Amino acid sequence: MIFNEPVQDTFEDTPSKDRDPDWFKRAVFYEVLVRSFQDSNGDGIGDLKGLTAKLDYLQWLGVDCLWLPPFFTSPLRDGGYDVSDYTAVLPEFGDLADFVEFVDSAFQASRADPTGPYGDYYVWADDDKQFQDARVIFVDTEASNWTFDPVRKQYYWHRFFSHQPDLNYIGAALLARPGDRRLPPRRRALPVPGGGHQLREPPGHP
Repeated sequence: MIFNEPVQDTFEDTPSKDRDPDWFKRAVFYEVLVRSFQDSNGDGIGDLKGLTAKLDYLQWLGVDCLWLPPFFTSPLRDGGYDVSDYTAVLPEFGDLADFVEFVDSAFQASRADPTGPYGDYYVWADDDKQFQDARVIFVDTEASNWTFDPVRKQYYWHRFFSHQPDLNYIGAALLARPGDRRLPPRRRALPVPGGGHQLREPPGHP
């Protein structure tokens, strides 16, 4: 059996002035057990809808990143870590639509209220001229790394597809745990971190 040696991310696709591989050393991570955090339907079990309803509270606490232990379908013989289906949510926590709502809620709030608590969760700019040295990865479907949003009337940055806006890693309280390589990445159109080649600084940041 051949094992490949791990390769350190060089952030070669990120402009040199924005490379900060140690961002996570300064971030505040908060582990949330979905089961015990917030019950939305009165059945005595915390769920994803309850977690979504408390995002403002978590942001007020100063949380940068949420760490969610496994919430997938599981026989629960090992606290949920014995995942039986990485593409489905444990029914007592809700369903996949609830998870999509949980992740997407930050983007919608960011679009609707630029000065609100979620206004800087994503990388926004008044034009698409910045970071021109970052190549477009999917040139067959994406003309640019920037896409104009008609709601906010600004451009948002996406290192991958336009349906996957990048999270702002320096000015926001992130909603998802980055870099869990055990999960199937980008299986669905969710605004989730896209691997190691992320912007570490929003446009215009001092």
